[in-house]
Amino acid sequence: MKTAVILCAGHGMRFWPYNEVRHKAATPVMNRPNVRRLAESLQQAGIERLIVVVGAFEASVRAALHGMSLPIAFIRQNPPSGTANAVLSALPLIGEEPFLVAYGDIVTPPETLQRLIARHQDTGVLATVVAQPYLPEHDPRDWVGAYVREGRLRRVEGHSADTNARLGGLFAFQPHIRDALNAHPGLMTSVPVGGMPPLEAELAQTLQTLLEQGHDIPVVEPAEFLVDMDKPWHIWEANARWLDYEASLLETDRIGKEVHIDDSAEIHGKLVVEDGATIGKRVVVHGNCFIGREARIVNGAILQGRTAIGARTRVSDYCLVGDDTVIGNGCIVGHDAEISGVMLDGSFLFHYCEIMGVVGQKVDIGAATVCGTLRFDDGDTLHTVRGRRERPEFGANGTYFGDFSRTGVNVITMPGVKIGTYSCVGAGIVVYEDIPSRKLVLLKQELIFRDWGPERYGW
Repeated sequence: MKTAVILCAGHGMRFWPYNEVRHKAATPVMNRPNVRRLAESLQQAGIERLIVVVGAFEASVRAALHGMSLPIAFIRQNPPSGTANAVLSALPLIGEEPFLVAYGDIVTPPETLQRLIARHQDTGVLATVVAQPYLPEHDPRDWVGAYVREGRLRRVEGHSADTNARLGGLFAFQPHIRDALNAHPGLMTSVPVGGMPPLEAELAQTLQTLLEQGHDIPVVEPAEFLVDMDKPWHIWEANARWLDYEASLLETDRIGKEVHIDDSAEIHGKLVVEDGATIGKRVVVHGNCFIGREARIVNGAILQGRTAIGARTRVSDYCLVGDDTVIGNGCIVGHDAEISGVMLDGSFLFHYCEIMGVVGQKVDIGAATVCGTLRFDDGDTLHTVRGRRERPEFGANGTYFGDFSRTGVNVITMPGVKIGTYSCVGAGIVVYEDIPSRKLVLLKQELIFRDWGPERYGW
């Protein structure tokens, strides 16, 4: 199998507030765009050329894949009309050979792709899929589901409680899949009664059609983990899972050129330190850590566990970086700031902040901005995604700061709120609900003036 098709055309509306300046497939996972990681994993699995279907924010996908060593052909799907049509548009470039299809927002180790390719080649069937069994905390209604038995796909149904796994966004096909794709009805008809599918050619419906025609469809389970970056909290989950995966592979330190590690630093774990980076005086590192080129971890910074620090980032002055935290390139985490979660490139936490969640690109967090992280009922926050309420199984109580947003001093965010892209939250505001994109929110206060002076004290 030499060719893979990566689908990166949709608008990703459920990904708000991170869907307004880039395609979600170009979102960084451990400081590399996910579509780039996916392409590299495909290359590692033996894929020799890529066909990438682009649409919304295609420039971000092209930029993420720039400079790769294998040939890439781009196909524009505008407007996006569904994953089945996206695959169909790529078929003229594939020819008469088996091929792989990957959704560009899927995050999983390379071993998952290798399993899929090996299983498909062994069986020679028309279609092979990756499906992930539901964990107890998963709600099947959040996903396009599958019913799997004895390693075979038995039924595909959209957002149904009557499924035991979800499709993993990775497929292997024989070229004559084109007949089933051409016969697509234009919407997902395999839904619960009253399920209200959108008018979109979903690839999952093609799989159900094949099942109804009697085709055997083997199922491969993912290796280690699989995250579909569909909602904003999936950025946090994907980064944490990938960081854990990379950290588990570390057996020895890997130290680059011109690296300085001060003798007073306490290191309790393996290090990957790229060229020109510094670990300075009184720094404490607990856990395996990845430090980018020319990054500076200095003056008593504390890294509590497995962490990744991007290139040219400064982490300093007794700040606290939580376990499973990824900080992007060119960021600042300054005096007594605390961060647990993900920071994208170029964001600043200058001092006295307590942040938990996802901080978008080039976000300016004002001094003493604090994220509420625990509800009085000790429960998880319900989120509203495009009008539907759901409770995330990961990161429900984090705050989600959209790209290029900012906060004033002493802002407090309640658990689970989202702040839109290009929005500003004024000083002293307590944020109880999501703030739309492109809004300036200011606190209106009433002032009371009374006469006062020495006479009030008996003079």
